[in-house]
Order: sequence, then structure tokens, then C-alpha cells
Amino acid sequence: ANDTAHPSKGKPIQPAHAFMSVKEQKPTLGGARIRTRKRNIAVPLDKGSFADTVVTLYLDSKEDEEGKEELSPQHQFEAFVKILETSELDFSRYGDTLFEVFFTGSASGSSGQEVGELKLEHNVLSAKGGTESIKPFMVSFQIILRRRPFLIKNLENVVKRLLQQLEHYSADQQDKLAIALALIFSMKLGIPPENLMLVLHNDQLVAKGTMLRFVTNFFKAYLSTNTVEELMGLLKKSKSEDLMLFFPMQKRTPTAFKAHFTEADIPVLVQYQERKLADTGLKDLEAALAEHIEETPNGVTEAIELATAAKKEKSLPDNLLLPVVWNSIMSACQFTGKNQQQASNTALRQCKTWAKLLGTFAANQRLQVELINTIQMFCYEQNNLMKVFHEIIHLLYECDVCSEEAILHWAKKGTNQKGRQVFMEGMRPFLKWLEEADEEDDE
Repeated sequence: ANDTAHPSKGKPIQPAHAFMSVKEQKPTLGGARIRTRKRNIAVPLDKGSFADTVVTLYLDSKEDEEGKEELSPQHQFEAFVKILETSELDFSRYGDTLFEVFFTGSASGSSGQEVGELKLEHNVLSAKGGTESIKPFMVSFQIILRRRPFLIKNLENVVKRLLQQLEHYSADQQDKLAIALALIFSMKLGIPPENLMLVLHNDQLVAKGTMLRFVTNFFKAYLSTNTVEELMGLLKKSKSEDLMLFFPMQKRTPTAFKAHFTEADIPVLVQYQERKLADTGLKDLEAALAEHIEETPNGVTEAIELATAAKKEKSLPDNLLLPVVWNSIMSACQFTGKNQQQASNTALRQCKTWAKLLGTFAANQRLQVELINTIQMFCYEQNNLMKVFHEIIHLLYECDVCSEEAILHWAKKGTNQKGRQVFMEGMRPFLKWLEEADEEDDE
């Protein structure tokens, strides 16, 4: 046979594995290098060297691509994040350290001592200025967490430790942390509010006044971009909506509350607390009045005294007090299961008995219009009283509770449309009589 017909002849036969592709081995952590524009940095294998690496990468990001001029804080952080993205840092192992560096400038060991040789001079707690100087940090955190959501827990761990150690920081550092906490929630970085806000329930710091100062700065920063309702929703999740609990025991009074937040220039919290106290006082008054009216059918004088005392004690406004008085009067009546005539007789009898109570708190035209609006809504919700509305208003006119001017104002400028067409139809003869009587008086 011709040897050339067999390519393998005259050549050594290669083993089969020689023709298989060999997977290139990836470098191990010990030999990997992190490329930056300025230098190569060894992958850190301990907490201190990791912190030093983060500081070094941040310092590298301070210059623009040409290295000629410094970037703005926001662009600097964006450049830093880009460098982080190309690095081989072990974030899953040193996530806490990453955020420690950005909050305090360095990492701490198990004994509380700083580890590492470098310190990040520009950090959250040392930032110069207010929200505008801290927000770039939070924007960077937002980018990092979007790409590595597992780091949310690390951020939570670090912030929680800082809050637990609050008294060890200066007043200025506490202010910066309060702003950072507000931004974490405002920018929705993923940390459940209750996981951090519960840490603020520290009786010792509350007694010293430290916690009140901290939460005041937190409230102010958060309310600069959010509503008071959103703030209360956030606090409610951590059962912290009772703002009085942040005051030292001896200052837990409405007067001290108002003075503190007025001086801090947070009027929305003063208004919120006043509404809250008013709501509580109104509920208590309604329950007490309803009980009194039911048990003492002719106790008008006592009812007036009861409502007047509650108004003074709780600083209850008349426009909120009137609906409570009306509801208390009508709660003693049973309208369910009654026909229209029976319901009408019951409502009119009750109005006549307690007209003096209503008149005490409907002292001017504006309040009388408020009362008519309240009665309109009540009759609208009670189907068997829809056609009794005009009789009730006529009775209150005769009892000098609602004036002619108030009734005509409601008829001409009333804005509540619920049942208005039916009510106006019933009121038409009475309104016509009032207008004609007014014209005769003019003549």
C-alpha cells in the first residue's frame, strides 16, 4: 500500500484529548487585578484592604477623563459607580464595609477600632451643607442597589448601627444622618421603614432630648419633598405616629408640641397634631353627648354645658363641633323600619327639643350654613328623611337657629349636590315665602 494514502503514517499519533478545547482558567482572587485609569489594585482579602480599595477607587474618580479638572460631586459619584461596576470587589462579603466607608469615611473592626490605612474625607457624616451635599451619596446608592439589590440589607445594617450609636456622634453628624435617613425613604431605596424607625424608640435618648432634635431634622428633610400624610403613613408602619412619644416626659403637652415645631418652622406638624387632638376630642364629645341625650331627654342645659366645656378644653372649632352636636341629637332616634311619616315626626320632635343646643353653636350665618349642609347630608343618607329636609329647616327657622340669610345663601350658593334637586323642590314654597317677606320688609 502507498504510505501517502495514510496520513497517520510516519507521524506520531496524538492522543484524543489533545484535540479537545481546554477551558481557559480564570484568575483566582489572589491574583486578580482591578484596572483603573491610574493604577492596578490588588483584590482585597480583608475588611481593611477592602475599605482602602474603595477609597482609592473613589479618589481615582475625582478627575475627568482627561484628568484636568475636578468633577461636580454628582458626576464624581457617577464616575465612581462606573469604576465599581468594572471592579472585581467582593460586594457580597464586604457590603457593610462599602456603606460604612461612605457614611463614616472608614470601616471599623469587631472591637470598634478603625481598620485600613486610608480614610474617605468626603463622607456623609462630614459633608458640608445640607440635603444638596448628601443627596449625591444617595443617588449613587440608588444606582448600586438597582444593579445589586442584595446590598439593600447591607445598607440597612449600617444605618441601623449608626442610629443605635447616635449619641456617640456630634450634633452636626446627627443632623447629616437625619437628612440621609429622610432621603433613604424619600428616594425609596428599598429599606422597610419599620426596620429603621423602631430603633428611634430609645427611652434614654428621648429623656435627654437627643431624639427629639434628631427626628425634628428628619421630619423637616422628609417634608421638603413629601406630604404630612406620607410622613404619617411611614411612621404608622413602625407604630411611631404618636409624635408626643419623641418628647421628654415633662414636655408632652399640646403647648410644648406647638411651641417646638413652630420654632422649628414645621407648621404642617402643628396643624396635623391640632386636627388629631380635635378628632379625638370630637369623638369623645359625641359619645358623651349621645349618652346624655338618650338618658336625659330634657337635659338641654346640661348638654350645652357639656359641649361648651369640651370645646374650651380641647380647643374644638365650631364648624367641626356642629356636626357632632347634630349627630349626637339624631343618634338617640331610631329611623330604621319606620315609614316616612313616622321618621318625620321623630326627627321634628327631636329637633324642637334640642334646638337651643344647636343654636348655641350656630352663632353666625357661616355656621348656620354649615349646619344646613350637615342636615342635608344626614337626610340624604337616611332615605326616609329625604322629603323631611324642608320641614326640619323650616322648624329651625322658627326656633331662631337658622336665619333667613343663611337659608337663602344655602339655596343660592350651596355646592353640595347630593340630593340637592329633591331638597330644592321641597324647599321651593318656603324659599318663595322668605323672598317675598324680604321684599315686603324692604318696601
